[in-house]
Amino acid sequence: MNIVDFRPFSIVVRGRLVEYRRPAVMGILNITDDSFYDGGRYRQADAMLQRARRIVGEGADIIDIGASSSRPGAVLLPPDEEARRLAEAVGLLRNELPDAVISVDTCYSAPARAAVEAGADIINDIGGGTLDKDMFATVADLQVPYVMMHMRGTPGDMQRHTGYDDIVDDLAKCFSARLDELYRLGAKDVWLDPGFGFAKTVEENHRLLHRLDELCTLFREPMLVGLSRKSMIYKPLGATPQEALNGTAVLDTMALERGARVLRVHDVREAVETIELMQIGIQK
Repeated sequence: MNIVDFRPFSIVVRGRLVEYRRPAVMGILNITDDSFYDGGRYRQADAMLQRARRIVGEGADIIDIGASSSRPGAVLLPPDEEARRLAEAVGLLRNELPDAVISVDTCYSAPARAAVEAGADIINDIGGGTLDKDMFATVADLQVPYVMMHMRGTPGDMQRHTGYDDIVDDLAKCFSARLDELYRLGAKDVWLDPGFGFAKTVEENHRLLHRLDELCTLFREPMLVGLSRKSMIYKPLGATPQEALNGTAVLDTMALERGARVLRVHDVREAVETIELMQIGIQK
């Protein structure tokens, strides 16, 4: 359980190989009105671009754009409206930041396709293919990297679907079945996301984090974790999302020690510094 064992990995982005020799950082750009932490801040073009430039400037490897909030209890946008918003945002960023690696956070195939056609590089699917029967076929057809997250139900009802016999075993079985289906269709460059905060109680989230190394050893696919400012941090501390930066850094460190290769975060500079400081001690 040590970052010394971190293995480089790569993806193909618009025909070029992108290699990550350290854990990668994915910076969050929410263009939603109602996300739990930063909803409403980046709906206008100028604010989007300012945020995107800051994400890149602070050292992120990937910009992850979300147009539909997936917080507990949220109602997802209709796919056509989400497609419109994502395509506009991706086109804006691609024009201003032509070399940036852009991911889109969507669980629907139509917005995924529209975003890729507008210039997106990665599809980040909170539903892991369960919320749209056409998602896997779309990913395989587009031949873009894909993040498969674990979730039960929908954001609106997921917290009624908690409870696991063995959380690592249950997630492993789910991932294995979904990966088999995805690879049979011809998809490539798949990452896994255990879905912290999605259909899991605070206690289940912490149990999963402490055993993340067990899950990582079962799969060759890089593991992405999104812990940033989530309730598993601020609820036990009696705090708020706005007060959860220090807790995020602590849990991100734990995730890295247990094999995570990608951190999805609101606070890019702090995540980059966490990785840099952890690497100092292992340099020979």
